[in-house]
Amino acid sequence: DGHTAILLATARQLARISERLHGQVRLVFQPAEEGPGGAEPMIREGVLEGVDLAIGLHLWANLPTGQATVCSGPMMASTDEIEIVIEGTGAHAALPHQGIDPILVGAQLVTAIQSIVSRNLDPLDSAAVSITKFHGGEALNVIAPEVRLGGTVRTFRDEVRQLVKQRLQGLIDGLCAAHGATGKLRYREGYPSLINDAEVTARVEKVCRDVLELPELLPDPRTLGGEDMAYYLREVPGCFFFLGAANPAKNACYGHHHPRFDIDEEALPLGVEILLRLVEDYLSP
Repeated sequence: DGHTAILLATARQLARISERLHGQVRLVFQPAEEGPGGAEPMIREGVLEGVDLAIGLHLWANLPTGQATVCSGPMMASTDEIEIVIEGTGAHAALPHQGIDPILVGAQLVTAIQSIVSRNLDPLDSAAVSITKFHGGEALNVIAPEVRLGGTVRTFRDEVRQLVKQRLQGLIDGLCAAHGATGKLRYREGYPSLINDAEVTARVEKVCRDVLELPELLPDPRTLGGEDMAYYLREVPGCFFFLGAANPAKNACYGHHHPRFDIDEEALPLGVEILLRLVEDYLSP
């Protein structure tokens, strides 16, 4: 609702100065950002037709009100989902030699996956491969016939994304073969990485400094979180930036997905002013 309020207020202010603008502004609200993502269908419906550049902001719980941060190049990661099924042979827990234990294979796989980032990627590349669920078995005295694992892969570069995918498949195949099990990988590519245009980012940074009266913005905002604004920035040059909205004195100090998340509403007029200045910067004669 904070983003909606900022954009509605921006629309109201733009209507008041529309005669001074040499160009058109398209205001886009963001449907289904947390999933499955609304940007792709909106692009298919023509939201970017005639658009020369795109600018977006995100109120950021990790930054105090009155601060902002942005960088050119990759700023947010691609967000892929993985599901792994390992099939063995069930057996009584007292007779493990009569079965093929998929839990053992899965446990070794979870450990082996941690080597992808630490040993297969250039140390200067950022990535995360996190296994977040592991399900197998019901009874305490039975070796389960199947194990299901799931998690997420986050990368900045497509080359790294494909390398991680290949290494996952290789580890699954190798460990399953070593134990006589079988494994399947379902890899679903999600949002692409969000890449800011250098020229647009420089203008956004200057406007943020001017509005917030800061000599410099906070450095290195990169995060392995994802954002479907990335789809727009793959089609047209643009910039996505973070605007601080944290204020512990107002209890606005919790993370974005925390049940007590809140924003400092003092950040809202700052967001409006930044967007207005950017429009004027680009469209004033």
